[in-house]
Amino acid sequence: MDQPANLNDLRLQLAPAIADAAAFDGWSEAAVRDAAAAVGMNPEAALFAFSGGAMQMIEAWVRGVDAAMQAALPANQIATLKIRERIRTLVQFRLDAIAHQKEALRRALAIMALPQNAPRTLALGWSSADAMWRLAGDTATDYNHYTKRLTLGSIYAATLAVYVNDSSEDNADTKAFLDRRIEGIMKFEKAKAQLLRPRDEMFSPARLLGRLRYPAR
Repeated sequence: MDQPANLNDLRLQLAPAIADAAAFDGWSEAAVRDAAAAVGMNPEAALFAFSGGAMQMIEAWVRGVDAAMQAALPANQIATLKIRERIRTLVQFRLDAIAHQKEALRRALAIMALPQNAPRTLALGWSSADAMWRLAGDTATDYNHYTKRLTLGSIYAATLAVYVNDSSEDNADTKAFLDRRIEGIMKFEKAKAQLLRPRDEMFSPARLLGRLRYPAR
């Protein structure tokens, strides 16, 4: 295999194999050793790269999915889709990318749910949501930037929780759950946009009656 340029590259390169091994060994040193052997990497170098423990392994795995998503679905490729379809496509790509690693996901979610890991879990969810919104074409810089990412991050986390236990054919239950949540996002964004429209752009019965009574000259 190609020699990684730095520790971050090494982590990203090894993370998928660690996820494969984590289904049996958990997110542990044993998984790192197994992954290193599988890809022909020095096990001591691999252990050094992941000396931060399970969360460091999970973070590298998620970053790898982020990178794969960005490579497979660049913004210009999905720009012709409606915004809800862009989000659905991006989330579905992520689910498909780890479809063969559900047990690793189950174990990862349990680790991420531990109180001491909450800050890193939130940061990881934010980063993935930000990557999705950017690919979807979002350019908001005001508070919408934050609300969109918080909302999508929570929906993605909930979707993963459904997905990991989904035994329906072709994960139909997860897809239906995701569709409902995305529809909720769209309704919320539409309502928010209407609520925050400038007052002079909003319909005013009083203003209309005033114009009828005193028409412009």
